[in-house]
Amino acid sequence: MLSQEEFIAADSRYYVYSPSKNALEMFLYPLQCGHFTYLPGYRLARESFDSFLLMYIRKGSLRLETEGCVQDAGKGQLVLLDCYARHAYSTVSGWDCLWCHFDGITARHWYRNIVGRVGNVFSFPDMQPVVSKLTSIYDIFDTSDLVREPLLSKYLTDILTSILLHAPSDEKTNAHIGIAEKVTAYISEHFTENLSVSQLASLAGLSDYHFIRIFKKQTGFTPHEYVLNTRMNMARYLLKNSELSVKNICFSTGFSCESVFCSAFKRMEGMTPAQYREHG
Repeated sequence: MLSQEEFIAADSRYYVYSPSKNALEMFLYPLQCGHFTYLPGYRLARESFDSFLLMYIRKGSLRLETEGCVQDAGKGQLVLLDCYARHAYSTVSGWDCLWCHFDGITARHWYRNIVGRVGNVFSFPDMQPVVSKLTSIYDIFDTSDLVREPLLSKYLTDILTSILLHAPSDEKTNAHIGIAEKVTAYISEHFTENLSVSQLASLAGLSDYHFIRIFKKQTGFTPHEYVLNTRMNMARYLLKNSELSVKNICFSTGFSCESVFCSAFKRMEGMTPAQYREHG
């Protein structure tokens, strides 16, 4: 479809898509996508538009206003925006971009993780993988190709994964990237041992307070919760796939005594370890 909006070039195209019920329940999915040339003087301000917006700027520049913050974005940069919140963007010079409004069951988790690390406007040395996938989404609709929702979801996931893996951030955030990966790898190898927060914080090179805050921000769990979940995952596996006694499983997964293990297991599973094994 050709855009009829004021201050948008007449040859700008966009497409609207209604996802299936299956996509709504399982996938990331595009809602609208387009290739627009915005003319000097364009401005849009909205209270809400139920989606997330991914935009790659091919040339020109825009000013973005969101959540009380004003940022400029230009050629070669990506913009990721929560359109559920109040937002606005405008341009003095004009800009040309590929864009995609998307949503999905995990979309907000992706958004929070990415913006928490790199902000709403960012770039990195090799943008081609991201631009290629964004172009592929647009081309599926532009060429009237068969719409395969799992493939569209894969393209969106690939884009967001590339951003997480490669987009730079400010110096303070860079110093903390990888802390969770390093510590969770250590926990996976040593969860049977007596792991303290201080020990894990020392491994990360942080104070206990800052370590707990950063670890929870990156994983969604406190260090204690993550260690407990790791031990419980192993306990569940052993209860279903071994003949070890509950007592032996307790000590082989790092719990200090059987009563602590059984209480924690029942709190998380709603049944005792023996009942869990019997439900087989």
